[in-house]
Amino acid sequence: MTKISAIIPTLNEEIHMAEAIKSVSFADEIIVIDSFSEDKTIEIAEKLNVKIIKRKFDDFSSQKNYAIKQATHNWIYILDADERVTPKVKKEILEAVKKPKDFVGFYVRRTFYFCGRKVNYSGFQRDKVIRLFLKEHCKYSGLVHEKIISNGKIGFFKNKIDHFSYRNYDHYISKLNHYAAIRAEELHESGKKVNIYHVMVKPGARFFIHYFIRLGFLDGFTGFLVAKTQAYGVLTRYIKLWLLNSEMK
Repeated sequence: MTKISAIIPTLNEEIHMAEAIKSVSFADEIIVIDSFSEDKTIEIAEKLNVKIIKRKFDDFSSQKNYAIKQATHNWIYILDADERVTPKVKKEILEAVKKPKDFVGFYVRRTFYFCGRKVNYSGFQRDKVIRLFLKEHCKYSGLVHEKIISNGKIGFFKNKIDHFSYRNYDHYISKLNHYAAIRAEELHESGKKVNIYHVMVKPGARFFIHYFIRLGFLDGFTGFLVAKTQAYGVLTRYIKLWLLNSEMK
């Protein structure tokens, strides 16, 4: 019951692959589930003696749930390729699987870095995700920004992992476009229509929330970029939804 399977979902993550795998070297099994990367992601992973699964990407939850089913051990640690488990969190993980105290999973908070700069505010000060959990009690749900659904108590780690989510501005925009396309498809399938509120009000509201309410202005120009691109992501989502709806007419 104390053994851990670490799972790393990947798509063109060659710049992160070696460090990501090293970050979870404490695990008894490491699985890389890859969406047919076209860079050196798999080449790097093969040299590091991990289990590799290739699966066509459909959505984030399905991809992770599939990998979880392939895991040998009951305790699962999910690591996005752009995350790093710090030594303090590693210690908490190993202690938690030995003495879970009736918890079926654990939240971990993340220290967010944008283009190499640490972001202290902009909404990321409250960033937390469930990363360690028992697979028989937890599964992923949701197409974008997937979340763990559990049937038991979830605890909290005290320390944070590092999250190097966007290596540069272009990468940030490409990820936002990707998320917007998936979310637009989800809204399209549910019959959602686009109106003036979605394109004139919601993007501005998103900027206001990140820059003012979530104190992005305290992060200086980095906070402004985060708020501005978050607003762009919202606008792009509804433009893509409008285009999908228009194709059906």
